Amino acid sequence: MGTASMATVIELVHRSMTGIDAAMVLGLLAWTFREFPKRHAAKLGAVLSTVFMFSEALIGAALVKFGLVVHDASPARAAVLSLHLVNTLTFLACLTLTAWWAGGNPRIRIERSAWVSVVAVTLLAISGALAALADTLYPVHSLAAGFVQDLAPRANFTVKLRAAHPIIAAAVSLWLISYAISRAPAARRLAHVVVATVVAQLLVGVVNLLLLAPIGMQLAHLLLADLLWIALVVLCWSAEGQPGNSC
Repeated sequence: MGTASMATVIELVHRSMTGIDAAMVLGLLAWTFREFPKRHAAKLGAVLSTVFMFSEALIGAALVKFGLVVHDASPARAAVLSLHLVNTLTFLACLTLTAWWAGGNPRIRIERSAWVSVVAVTLLAISGALAALADTLYPVHSLAAGFVQDLAPRANFTVKLRAAHPIIAAAVSLWLISYAISRAPAARRLAHVVVATVVAQLLVGVVNLLLLAPIGMQLAHLLLADLLWIALVVLCWSAEGQPGNSC
């Protein structure tokens, strides 16, 4: 199958999955309004999920409409791509919390350290997305060539960010492990899941770097990132906060 044919198949699958997702989210919204009383947290989660589902589609359409695809290396593409990712993470967090709240866990307020964790992972994800964009726009054939490209004075900003991404990942991982350990007394299993996923993500990231970011490894890296995000969101909204330290 040629490149053009494969691209067409991917686009068709993507559009089909978007339609299925939309139907499922709207079904979730209807179900929460039927099953839960007024002002229940699950309703809030379902409404927000619906809002961010539609904004996700609008941002994706903007990327295509304004030509911020294929070989475009403009700051505008990086900005809209980052916005797209933040919307995706928010959408996934809303879906996760809807399920969590529907299961009888109505806690909405979380402590400041949890917000720091959420923001840190979001910034890490943005740096990872832009690093992946650099891998697409400026591919290399060896690790040494990649380092030379990263350190070039006139390198594109996404390439420079690609060099910083592993450092950011290491720093955020240490914070997440520390945060999860501090939450272990209140949510031991979730804390263990977060720590294990962080370690797995670091290992996959190293392999991805050594293999020069093949598609399969990038997909595995993305999958683990989503699983880590889901586990972190549930941990943040389940662990007991410290008195006087919640937001």
